[in-house]
Amino acid sequence: MSETTGASYASAGVDIEAGDRAVELMKEWVKKTQRPEVAGLGGLGGFAGLFDASALKRFDRPLLASATDGVGTKVDLARKLGVYDTIGHDLVGMVVDDIVVCGAEPLFMTDYICVGKVHPERVAAIVKGIAEGCVLAGCSLVGGETAEHPGLLGPDDFDVAGAGTGVVEADRVLGSDRIRKGDAVIAMASSGLHSNGYSLVRHVLLDRARMSLDAQVEEFGRTLGEELLEPTKIYSLDCLALIRTAEVHAFSHVTGGGLAANLARVIPDTLHATVDRSTWTPGPVFDLVGKAGQVERLELEKTLNMGVGMIAVVPQESADVALTVLADRGVDAWIAGEITDRGAHTSGAELTGDYAK
Repeated sequence: MSETTGASYASAGVDIEAGDRAVELMKEWVKKTQRPEVAGLGGLGGFAGLFDASALKRFDRPLLASATDGVGTKVDLARKLGVYDTIGHDLVGMVVDDIVVCGAEPLFMTDYICVGKVHPERVAAIVKGIAEGCVLAGCSLVGGETAEHPGLLGPDDFDVAGAGTGVVEADRVLGSDRIRKGDAVIAMASSGLHSNGYSLVRHVLLDRARMSLDAQVEEFGRTLGEELLEPTKIYSLDCLALIRTAEVHAFSHVTGGGLAANLARVIPDTLHATVDRSTWTPGPVFDLVGKAGQVERLELEKTLNMGVGMIAVVPQESADVALTVLADRGVDAWIAGEITDRGAHTSGAELTGDYAK
């Protein structure tokens, strides 16, 4: 007579022990992100992350800024290449650089990692990248969640998301109300594609052009996969340094929707931003996507950042100081346009001219 074995969480595909092992592996990386406001307040593995809000007493009227985002289909390339310690930079950049747009200092982040099967070393590598990104952003990683979803995701499938919180003095919030006619539009170079438009990029380069991620691309000086996994540049500390040194009216984080659409989000109804394409040359990866997929320029521009990851709008008299500050911090930046009257323009921002060769 046969015996019936009872069901268990493990038999359903969830490995609690592997999850515990992943937490142990990531602890050293999370510890590296601790700001003074979180040091000594519990540790990784608690039910909630703690932040000492008494640090906000230095503000007259502190406003909390919050943002959340993911990495999108770029995670599929990380999975295919078996490289897991770079997309954390992308996640942090997508979140903190949204927060800094209003002038807020990023304080802390939490992450959410969803996997089909917990591979402890793989999860730890993802968290390592997130922690390194937090260090670059000056914020703490105070907690997160790793969820195992067998049956919904394949054993090697995963996704990542995160949320962050920052703080800004109420009377120092940046935005459209500060922008004036004659302001300079300063562009800050991206590190590549960042973390937007990868559904188009993957469709064009992998599905249509049948390129291999291991293929050496002369224009890149490295493989296609290495270029596509180049981490998102994190601008938050650079933007905060700019605010401390020069007058800044607004920032715009160039993500999904492209440069013109994102810049338009911070331009008041009565004004217009003109950005001159001839002031920069997009990196070769943008040209490759355009040519391989016969993608029209306007389609590229509303999908990809085209080489500009962050915009600062500053008074003309502050432009030189702003460029000097950014150069001293190793940020490639230039005056790309100006603010004019809206006139007959129907949108808040546009690109003009042709890209420099």
